[in-house]
Amino acid sequence: LEDKIARAEVIDIANLSGKDVKFGATVTLVDDETDEKVTYQIVGVDEADIKKGLLSIISPLARALIGKSVGDTCDISTPGKGHKSYEIIE
Repeated sequence: LEDKIARAEVIDIANLSGKDVKFGATVTLVDDETDEKVTYQIVGVDEADIKKGLLSIISPLARALIGKSVGDTCDISTPGKGHKSYEIIE
């Protein structure tokens, strides 16, 4: 725990800008198959809570989203659900 705290870096998401998805971004996606919309904020591992829409930066979906922007599509393989494709809409 002490090591984690010593290496911790606070990132103020209010100071983030740009059009690309990055750590701290809130992203709205639409499932290409079902047209279901979901919104996630990309957060650190310790803050992640998928039920609250907080997606871990190390999750397959977050890794696929990093660097993409509105209109881009990301394809991922998920355990149990197989291949999924999402379009970034916001």
